[in-house]
Amino acid sequence: MNIENLTTIEAVENFLEGNQAVAYSVLGDKAQHYQFIHKTLVKFSYMTCSKKHKGIIRHYLIKLTGYSRQQLTRLIGQYKRSGQIKWQPCRSNGFACRYTSKDIELLAQMDERHNTPCGQAVKKLMERAYQIYGETDYQNLSKISVAHLYNLRHSSGYKKQRRTFEKTKPKRSDIGIRKKPFPNGKPGYIRIDTVHQGDQDKQKGVYHINAVDEVTQFEVVCSVEKISEQFLIPVLETLLDYFPFKIIGFHSDNGSEYINQYVAELLKKLHVEFTKSRSRQTNDNALAESKNASIVRKILGYQHIPQKWATELNEFNLKFVYPYINFHRPCFYPKIIIDKKGKERKKYPAQNMMTPFDKLSSLPDAKKYLKSGMTFEILTKIAMEMSDNEAADLLQKERRKLFDQIFEPDRNIA
Repeated sequence: MNIENLTTIEAVENFLEGNQAVAYSVLGDKAQHYQFIHKTLVKFSYMTCSKKHKGIIRHYLIKLTGYSRQQLTRLIGQYKRSGQIKWQPCRSNGFACRYTSKDIELLAQMDERHNTPCGQAVKKLMERAYQIYGETDYQNLSKISVAHLYNLRHSSGYKKQRRTFEKTKPKRSDIGIRKKPFPNGKPGYIRIDTVHQGDQDKQKGVYHINAVDEVTQFEVVCSVEKISEQFLIPVLETLLDYFPFKIIGFHSDNGSEYINQYVAELLKKLHVEFTKSRSRQTNDNALAESKNASIVRKILGYQHIPQKWATELNEFNLKFVYPYINFHRPCFYPKIIIDKKGKERKKYPAQNMMTPFDKLSSLPDAKKYLKSGMTFEILTKIAMEMSDNEAADLLQKERRKLFDQIFEPDRNIA
């Protein structure tokens, strides 16, 4: 990009907001820098600009010259008073610099030529330039230490010669422990994931929060309008409360809807271990993702549902989906077999198929895992309230009723 092509305030603003890698040089001494500032102020008629446009021009000049805001304010003040920006060299004697502006310019050129390698590599290149190829300009720089080489790279003189802007790099988050949970046959280690109910006409759909216990496959699905903390935290509290056993671990992928201080504070208050998926380990949250397809998508489908229906969907999930999938819908449970090579392999025999409630009941000392105030008598009453077929029929009936309410306006328009 050539800065001479920036002829309007809008073009300058787009340049400042751009996040693409842009490398450019502002050559010359301080007098030429001042000349560039003067030329820019005249070019954009700074004195007649609005306050907003003046701010954009100031930001542009700071970015290209490397001058501080205070120094640029003084220069603009000089321009307002006299219509000129002149540089008068300092006449006081100072300490002699070992590495001159010429050396800094040579370092900037060497970095640009070799795509900014590490300090050791640049030092070696300058040694070779002087000792092997006889380039005497590098005599002084050939003796520089690597540490001071980096000091020169961070100096204002270097930045005036060469500056590179890159995309914002992601910041590593210290929230959550990056590991795979090991429940060792105990319930209470839940996996959680988010399912989005599609976009339509640039309008976001509702979000479904799907949490499933790793050992029992006990599952709770909730729906929210948005995944900001304002909507997510109350739903997460409800979701965790619906599990009949104590929650020990909470595992998610690396999405920002869970990896944030609000969720971390909630789990810390409940004394729940917070873990997150590891890089290049696609199976860390596979259970929740498989339930997204076999439960959430099969029951709620893929069609766009506007965010305003989140409350009705959440009520439907907790009142009808929750009892059906946990007390009436059988799941496969793995049987781990160790082969001759010592590798664990999972098989899913038909005799191991049962509902999450039956799986919870079959665990040794299952009562000790239940929350305070929760008993198997209460859970058995929920399971025996209706048969599997009756629960499925009720779910289908209520789903049709809900979907008719949601999609009826669209059918009338069609």
